[in-house]
Amino acid sequence: MGMEKYPHLFEPLKIGGVLFRNRIFAAPNGCQYLDYGGVPSAAGAAFYERKAMGGAAAVTLGECVVDSRTGQAHAYQILLDNPQALPPMSSVATAISRHGAVASAQLQHCGMYSHLVYERGGQLLGPVDTAIPDVHTTNNDGHEVRKSPDGLRHVRGMTEEEIEELIRAYGRAAALLKQSGFGMVMIHAGHGWGLAQFISKSLNTRRDRWGGPDLENRMRLTLAVIDSVRKAVGPKFPIEVRISGAECTDTGYDIDEGVAIAKLLDGRADIIHVSAGHHESQYATMITHPSMFLEDGVNVKYAAEIKKHVKTPVGTVGALTDPAFMEEILASGKADIINVGRGFLADPDFPLKCRLGMEEDIDRCMRCCECFALSTRTRRRACAVNPVIGHELEEQYDRPPRTKKKVLVAGGGVAGMEAALTAARRGHEVILCEETDKLGGVLRCEENVPFKARLGEYLDRQARRVMEAGVEVRLGTRVTKELALSIAPDAIIAALGARPVKPHIPGIDGENVFGAEEVYLHPEKAGDRVLILGGGLVGIELGIFLAGLGREVTLMELLTELSDGGNMVHMNALRVQIREKNIRLALSTKAKELRRDGVLAEREGEEVFFPADTVVYAVGQRSLSQEALALNACAPEFYMAGDCVAAKNIMAATTAAYQAAKDIGRL
Repeated sequence: MGMEKYPHLFEPLKIGGVLFRNRIFAAPNGCQYLDYGGVPSAAGAAFYERKAMGGAAAVTLGECVVDSRTGQAHAYQILLDNPQALPPMSSVATAISRHGAVASAQLQHCGMYSHLVYERGGQLLGPVDTAIPDVHTTNNDGHEVRKSPDGLRHVRGMTEEEIEELIRAYGRAAALLKQSGFGMVMIHAGHGWGLAQFISKSLNTRRDRWGGPDLENRMRLTLAVIDSVRKAVGPKFPIEVRISGAECTDTGYDIDEGVAIAKLLDGRADIIHVSAGHHESQYATMITHPSMFLEDGVNVKYAAEIKKHVKTPVGTVGALTDPAFMEEILASGKADIINVGRGFLADPDFPLKCRLGMEEDIDRCMRCCECFALSTRTRRRACAVNPVIGHELEEQYDRPPRTKKKVLVAGGGVAGMEAALTAARRGHEVILCEETDKLGGVLRCEENVPFKARLGEYLDRQARRVMEAGVEVRLGTRVTKELALSIAPDAIIAALGARPVKPHIPGIDGENVFGAEEVYLHPEKAGDRVLILGGGLVGIELGIFLAGLGREVTLMELLTELSDGGNMVHMNALRVQIREKNIRLALSTKAKELRRDGVLAEREGEEVFFPADTVVYAVGQRSLSQEALALNACAPEFYMAGDCVAAKNIMAATTAAYQAAKDIGRL
């Protein structure tokens, strides 16, 4: 059993008057699903409840603003100063606590980054008078965005009276949460938000008791907030304080100051939650939310160092997915609590799976950042490997199929495996045909890429699940119209995928020219100097892979910018890698001829030659839609899923396949 294998992970923890059933806490996620007035909807409550059902010891609501008049950054934050917030917050607390988890909420004020306040005509407030770039163009709530005439958003330093009112606002918010049934609160004093701005030595140059060179002065607001919250909630109600152990920026503080901050919190906070980074830095925000290019537990070192200097329980967070690693962190005394954010999106049941000894069945976060990308674009929650996330309320009322069917799935890639697995779990008889000799599809070519290690694990796990679910798998079998008719299925799900586009450029058939898939499978074919045609995600990631192997890489793109494929957060991580690995960019550049010694191209009306030993094309995918549609008349029910509809990403493939399988047998 997992309890015997992970004794520290499942050791209960008593803090104040609250008992936590294990050491796995669900780190703050913003709600997204809000009713009018900035309070969680029923869907929002279901989102947090699902984590509690999966075995988390505590579940924390993120981005709960204590004063929306001065501290709101965007329209999708929970507003604790809404006079009608009590009933919906109580519903969320009940949804979490009835499954044995402790309900918590992150108290936040966004300080000088309260962009929505500015865009609605208000004054930005911070520690001191300053200005920030006027970079925001939309506020997502229907209001016309206020633009600054000089390209800057001017911030005014808070007055003594405003600081005192902010302190009281934290207390009022905490009192509301306790009344609602929450068992803990988290005060957010990290990542560059409001309290962190006062803690910052480079920013907070006030000359009064609230700032300046003295850390105790810069910490005065955070400590006063803790006192205000303590007065509101009483002596045995846990108060967690989140800090950046280091801000990881040129002007931010390092771990030495992080330790000093923690020492001032020692004995005042009940838990010191040690994160890292700063949300306004392209580099540091990818440490706060570690990208796939960083090692597992990249921020544990900050918690471990702080724990040496304090008696208060310390939590760590960031890129933690392996229960054995979590156990080692606790057993070695690096931290007392493991906080997990995206891992609960990938698999909200992972604490329960660990406890039951089902570690191999855990869906681990791949750190692809698709959850961030979709949340930013649509304000919905989703995960590339978990199609249920964002639909928790629907799942609570899910109905089994009315009739059980024989289902033929054509294609054994990401979409095909998800479709077969979901259909089998719903009781259908499933036959899965895959043209190659292995399940996993085209993404198998990337499974040995170091920063894609979780991808290979995911493909293997899905393939194993398909076999264990009783699906009849036929490898080396292409689904033709004749085969489909001979099987006589009640339903077909076509998941044939897509194939790379081969551009029509003179020299494309040269011996030194390859498609991206072939180079991923055989990187030894790439010479010392590689030019990649295509500045999309496939080309960029291939370039990073090859640069990591010591190749000199140039990315050539016809457009003026690289394409993020709709995933701007992952693109932040890619830009960091492009810079660190010295990958050269040739933007607004069109390849005219591919030669043995390089590429003749055109840029701004002039010919330019780029020396290269190897040319790799990654210019897009052609959906196998016509091949899929050829099966349309071979069964009463017909569905298409994945790249054969439109070549997108893992999230789009799994979501479509999951829903197609659920639609079978409704009549």
